Amino acid sequence: MKQISDKYQKPSTVFLPQGEWATVLDCLCDRFVHIERGIWVSRFERGLVLGQGDQPLHVDEPYRRGMKIIYFRENLLEEHIPGEEKIIYRDEHLLVVDKPPFLPVIPTGKYVTQTLLARLIADSGNQDLQPLHRIDRHTSGLVMFSCKKESRGLYQALFREGNIRKSYRAVAPALRALDFPYHYRSRIVRGEPFFLSQEIPGVANAHTVINVIEKKGHLWLYHLEPVSGKKHQLRVHMASLGAPIVNDFFYPSINDDEMDNYEKPLQLLAYNLSFTDPITREAKYFCSELSLNYS
Repeated sequence: MKQISDKYQKPSTVFLPQGEWATVLDCLCDRFVHIERGIWVSRFERGLVLGQGDQPLHVDEPYRRGMKIIYFRENLLEEHIPGEEKIIYRDEHLLVVDKPPFLPVIPTGKYVTQTLLARLIADSGNQDLQPLHRIDRHTSGLVMFSCKKESRGLYQALFREGNIRKSYRAVAPALRALDFPYHYRSRIVRGEPFFLSQEIPGVANAHTVINVIEKKGHLWLYHLEPVSGKKHQLRVHMASLGAPIVNDFFYPSINDDEMDNYEKPLQLLAYNLSFTDPITREAKYFCSELSLNYS
């Protein structure tokens, strides 16, 4: 693989679809309409678009259906996201990291270098790093990464087969009318706008077990265990119960003015992960070293 400066993210791969384009450039411009043609031209000229054998392509490279293209992105105007990640555990197969709030796990949208994955690759030089699961950008806490392609499937199976236990902590208003532990089930689907989730009538596909760790006035500290793994599940369920998590600017309604206020992080923490290691057969238990604002 062509050596690229740390200011670029992990490479992306695309296979060119069927079409009538004259060049690879024309195809990429039509496929990624949100990226200006001039940006693609610049990438070609700087060797950031690669073809067969990971060789840089010329801007006039002819289009061929099914051609594998590897490209790199950069965002020189990207705002630095405050907070530092902390490595909790590392061996040859796994990396477990505490993620600060507001930092995305992987590149998405306007976030390229300011992601947990990009930071870890830049620090370690390990291009094979890949998250085994994800947590929301606004959520802080534990994220587990695979370090080697050879063992990745074994750890991915833990999540796919439900053999890993995850729990969270959250600060939210008191739910005095409920008996705990409380099991909340509902049907969650994609909402509007596209980045939200919503509940609809129907067979439940989302299940959260809610318990109380501490009661202090009108705010309580909760232990949340997602039995299922729907997008924004914990945030949706707590808001539906009438106890939206403190500083949640998506649920029950969007507050655009506050969602990136670094002084008001979402009070939701991915607190622990536990499982039996598929290679060593040892019991593994990881606990976040971060804390919530609960005083």
